[in-house]
Amino acid sequence: MSEILLIGFLVFVFIVIPIGIGLLLYFIPKRMGYPKVSKYLTVSYGVIVFLIILLVAFEDQLFSKIDAKELVEEQGIELVDEFELINNESMSSIGDYYHTFTLRISGTDKMKIINTIKKSDNFKKIGEPILDLYFDTENIYKGTKRTQNYETEDSFVREYMKPNGDGSAPTYRRIKIYKQKDELIFEDIDY
Repeated sequence: MSEILLIGFLVFVFIVIPIGIGLLLYFIPKRMGYPKVSKYLTVSYGVIVFLIILLVAFEDQLFSKIDAKELVEEQGIELVDEFELINNESMSSIGDYYHTFTLRISGTDKMKIINTIKKSDNFKKIGEPILDLYFDTENIYKGTKRTQNYETEDSFVREYMKPNGDGSAPTYRRIKIYKQKDELIFEDIDY
């Protein structure tokens, strides 16, 4: 039953309300004696709605190296040398969002990032217990931001989790640097 209500709510918000606003923008000025204004408002509104739909539909294609660099630097990892955006994917469904991208980085940046992770206060070597930041907490919706840095058999990892309050999914991000490749993988997961 709750799925039907959710689907009905989404239809109302994303279809009924935008169409209703368009009709109001057309009929109110027209009834007030301004038919040209009503046409201009309706066409302008239609173009804006169309552009928003295009931006959402082509979000992955519009993702740039600048966007990738900003997301990586939010985790305290600096990219100095030139890098290549190899792969970018995002998926979403009702209540879930997953975004990942892969960067080919220079050997110098790779070593700097590995040293940054290794020098972190909470760095854990292979075999030391690692927490599941997303699920290993009493309340993932309130509390403080947490980070975790560790080494696995094939990579160095920095994880970040920040609660966003009741009713909002926490921000969970992971950066992985492979030992054998000059690649950085970024994941943003919201359940």
